[in-house]
Amino acid sequence: MAETRRTRSRIPQRRIGRTDLEAGVLSLGSWHTYDRMDFPDAVAMLREAVDSGINLFDVGVYGLPGGPRSFTDIIFSAMVRGAGLRRDEYLLSAKLWLEGYPERSFRTQLEDALVRAGTDYADLVILGDIRRDGIDLHQVVHDLAKLVDAGLIRAWGVNNWSASNIQELIDHAAEAGVPGPAVAQLKYSVSRRAIPDGEPFARIFEQGVSLESSDILEGGVLLGKESRQVGRDPGGVRERIAASAAELATISEQLGVSPAQFCVAFTLTHPSNATTLFGATSINQLRDNIGAVDLVEQVGADRVRELAKPLWADQGVVDPEGP
Repeated sequence: MAETRRTRSRIPQRRIGRTDLEAGVLSLGSWHTYDRMDFPDAVAMLREAVDSGINLFDVGVYGLPGGPRSFTDIIFSAMVRGAGLRRDEYLLSAKLWLEGYPERSFRTQLEDALVRAGTDYADLVILGDIRRDGIDLHQVVHDLAKLVDAGLIRAWGVNNWSASNIQELIDHAAEAGVPGPAVAQLKYSVSRRAIPDGEPFARIFEQGVSLESSDILEGGVLLGKESRQVGRDPGGVRERIAASAAELATISEQLGVSPAQFCVAFTLTHPSNATTLFGATSINQLRDNIGAVDLVEQVGADRVRELAKPLWADQGVVDPEGP
């Protein structure tokens, strides 16, 4: 097995969009992760993450009405208490959903999320995927502005929206003189690159929107594991991604790192990437992923991207303008 590189004590921070939020270049997600850990281990991992410079935590209320519920956000609130964290030591990123909106308002959703997360405000909220027609984006912008004005959020962004829809949000916000999207949380990995690397999103990033890389291991598929629930599969390339696991392992072994560390390192090479979101269920996984920061510095961003080229599965398959 590849030897894990020793990690630095603190990771760099980058600004999210044009806001005053400064996040570590790595951030932790809660997608069914903390629910799979022994609680003392989860608390120790959270404390070490913060001490290492990871300060942004994506803590969503997952599960649609009538479906299975996840309690990972409630566990997170207990982890914060167990780790003795002050509220100013971390940034909370919450999820808001368009299912049932506007009847189920953003404020109602957010107040529920804040109770579960044990705090009075979210630093960032991310809107979930657009799954139906007829969403009034003008109303979306104004409803989010009201949350900012009320002190319930500091900034907002979107998850896996098309560049054209994000541009519409930017235009509505500019016209109304209210904050627009600060970040686009997008699937971005050594295999799934076409959309964030395409020209449509280059224009979005030029307007001050940051990239938050997510689904960077394709739910474990890139590591040769059985896929966990990771959402949509644009271009139908997941089978091709699974087939590339052996080649990824070979590339990583040549560098003396784990496949996961190489995958994290790749996302850090995108010039607009403010932070890379990953899930971890052990301190060892956390430390290995933090080592990706040093890997990019030691090997060089251009070399990392060159090595990753054979793993690009959605090139020429997915329209960069698409969702």
